Amino acid sequence: MSIVRLVTEDWVLESKRERLEVRPTLSFSDEDKAGTFQPHDDALVVTFRIGGYDVKRFLVDQGSRVEIMYLDLYNKLILKPKDLVSYDFPFVGFDGKTIILKGLISLPIQTGSEVVEVNFIVVDTYSPYTAILARPWLHTMVAVSSTLHLKVKYLSGGQVKELVGNQAMAR
Repeated sequence: MSIVRLVTEDWVLESKRERLEVRPTLSFSDEDKAGTFQPHDDALVVTFRIGGYDVKRFLVDQGSRVEIMYLDLYNKLILKPKDLVSYDFPFVGFDGKTIILKGLISLPIQTGSEVVEVNFIVVDTYSPYTAILARPWLHTMVAVSSTLHLKVKYLSGGQVKELVGNQAMAR
């Protein structure tokens, strides 16, 4: 048994319009490397806005599963212990040692005109960064990062926007 579907003229016109629709793509080219010193192995370090403050030294790490806020930033933002939610999960640092978790806090992070609520695990350990933004933030923003180009590109209002890393700060 076969099923035949009659193609109407309206369907053909609609199908052609769909194919002609231009959708922005998130991609990088050599032009995106302009303004960076190449070759490099620098981390993607950017500035974000939290609660009216520009916060520097955020590491964008597409290899991490969770967003981390270091205690120094938590204290500088004058957040209160009551703002933290208990978070009991073993957490091991890059050096293999167990890290003391202070708790979980949800804060709005502003990127351009976009504001995204991010759940940070607050930890009491040293880091050259103030916080780490990871895959959950990238996925929520529908963003793509490139350490080679030191940029994050994301869609906003049907346009491709970009967040440029600070190579000097990364060093």
